[in-house]
Amino acid sequence: MIPVPVSVIIPCYRCAETIERAVASVAGQTMPPAEILLVEDFSDDGGKTLEALYRLQRKYQDKVTIIIIPLENNQGPGGARNSGWDKSGQPYIAFLDADDTWHPEKLSIQYGFMRNEPDIALCGHQSAWLREGVSKPMLAKPQSLSAISANSLLFKNTIQTSTAMLKRDVPFRFKAGKRYIEDLLLWQQIAYSGLRVARVESPLSYVHKAFYGAGGLSAHLWNMEKGELDNLRVLFSQRNIGGLMFLAAVTFSTAKFIKRLVVTRFMRVVEPASIRGVQ
Repeated sequence: MIPVPVSVIIPCYRCAETIERAVASVAGQTMPPAEILLVEDFSDDGGKTLEALYRLQRKYQDKVTIIIIPLENNQGPGGARNSGWDKSGQPYIAFLDADDTWHPEKLSIQYGFMRNEPDIALCGHQSAWLREGVSKPMLAKPQSLSAISANSLLFKNTIQTSTAMLKRDVPFRFKAGKRYIEDLLLWQQIAYSGLRVARVESPLSYVHKAFYGAGGLSAHLWNMEKGELDNLRVLFSQRNIGGLMFLAAVTFSTAKFIKRLVVTRFMRVVEPASIRGVQ
């Protein structure tokens, strides 16, 4: 089978227990990618993650090319993705987090849209939260494609990282040193540059974990909120948005943050950010 010209980039940090599930979902694609780049982000786990990556490279050597990139210092998920991006050899890039998985037809469907509509620079799709005992959602047939506007991305991230496929040569990267909501900033910069952004309205990727309890959750939500506000400041400073839009987006973001804090105080299990069943 001829692989599709896609480089799949997976940042790997202390993920020895989940990375095989993620890689298996890529290797099991009906149209496999040309390469998988596993970026080991200097995990402090005694080499367990790196050992797992080399084991997977050997296991799937007859199915897909796996390239392992060990980093010499921890860069966070955005920096790790940039490192894989720089070493990728295909015209299309797809991202997957080490604890997420893909539907077997993800690459076939998403790459098919991007191949047939070459003006799309960035394409996402729906994602589903798979809990124990819950079946995978059925795919719509035929799949539909929706336009994503730049302004809409100010108020909701409709492209989760594990759903994103983009052209390798887009003139943007994840912001160096940024560790929260860095993916959304990249999508926003692409969209505000005038490049076409779209989303496939089918759940082609899966999240497997939720946030449990309130311990540390408030701090996590606050870091995410600071990351989102930083995105808005960057877009304003780059003159992508004006003052009124900046104020509107900041107000909406703050209200959303307060609502999340209130809701999580009364919830034992909190669903992943921006995932509510099928988004």
